[in-house]
Amino acid sequence: MNETGKPTLAVVGATGAVGSVMLSILSSRQDVWGQIKLVASARSAGKVLQVRGEDVVVEALTPEVFDGVDVAMFDVPDDVSAQWAPVAAARGAVVVDNSGAFRMDPDVPLVVPEVNPAQVKNRPKGIIANPNCTTLTMMDALGALHAGWELTELVVASYQAASGAGQPGVDRLYAEIDTVAGEQVGSRTGDVRRLIDSKLGLESPFPAPLAMNVVPWAGSVKDGGWSSEELKVRNESRKILGIPDLKVSATCVRVPVVTTHSLAVHATFSRPITVEEAREALVQAPSVVVLDDPEHSEWPTPADVVGSDPTFVGRMRQALDFPHTIELFVCGDNLRKGAALNTAQIAELVCAELTGQL
Repeated sequence: MNETGKPTLAVVGATGAVGSVMLSILSSRQDVWGQIKLVASARSAGKVLQVRGEDVVVEALTPEVFDGVDVAMFDVPDDVSAQWAPVAAARGAVVVDNSGAFRMDPDVPLVVPEVNPAQVKNRPKGIIANPNCTTLTMMDALGALHAGWELTELVVASYQAASGAGQPGVDRLYAEIDTVAGEQVGSRTGDVRRLIDSKLGLESPFPAPLAMNVVPWAGSVKDGGWSSEELKVRNESRKILGIPDLKVSATCVRVPVVTTHSLAVHATFSRPITVEEAREALVQAPSVVVLDDPEHSEWPTPADVVGSDPTFVGRMRQALDFPHTIELFVCGDNLRKGAALNTAQIAELVCAELTGQL
């Protein structure tokens, strides 16, 4: 704590894509922090960024930077978190990590504040993990439904934005859009790929052209033809909801959207559930917005949701052949609730604990 009686916060990875969103969120939410330190790699040290309306100089990532820090939010690659999060914890900071380095560590809680907030205190390593953005997109809604009807099975198809692949993914999508704009392509086999490859080259964050296309792949290759993103949906959903035997199958698809993930969710429960019951539970959920009026073409889309904090749910249907199953279409900004906002919310829970309010 500093002289204000408020905890000191460090934001590690402050110059990255999610880091910039984090600074915006910290500037707009209730100010619970004393000093906020901004930390990044040595090459970014000395940059001046704004947070809470103040200019703050970015400091280099060193062990000493964590001295006096109460909470450290990390948004850096897995290998950097794996190396530096334990260092920060050893210096006395509670680490809230947005990478995949610790999510499945049994000694590290995986937290969504609307679903399992009590887990923030269960941190023997001094580290709390933030879930993958795809899992987070649906977790507020599923947590509310699981509380009433007990989720047993989950089948998910994701429609993931280019920003899920970081700034290189965003830059590539914009470049591909510029390349195909005004061109009469998309009606002959391979014409989109040939045009994009000839103009931009073969090096890309995506395994196939994304403009005018969808790519049925996100993540790295795992056993059995699964992708890492698909296995994250399965493993993280089980851990967050506390259902170790939850049956999950996911297909992750990259779509030509800049920011905001969408998911088509087939959720099965142990008890019969109606659309009306599900809608009421979701309307009552604190971070969910129900937008569901097909007769008037009202449902969530990424273009309408981007930049917003809640989870948006629509296309709610009782599965015709499955009386215990509800179908949902869910949208959420993958840089906000899917990353920066959830990290900030976890950090605020820790802040409340440190100041005796939790």
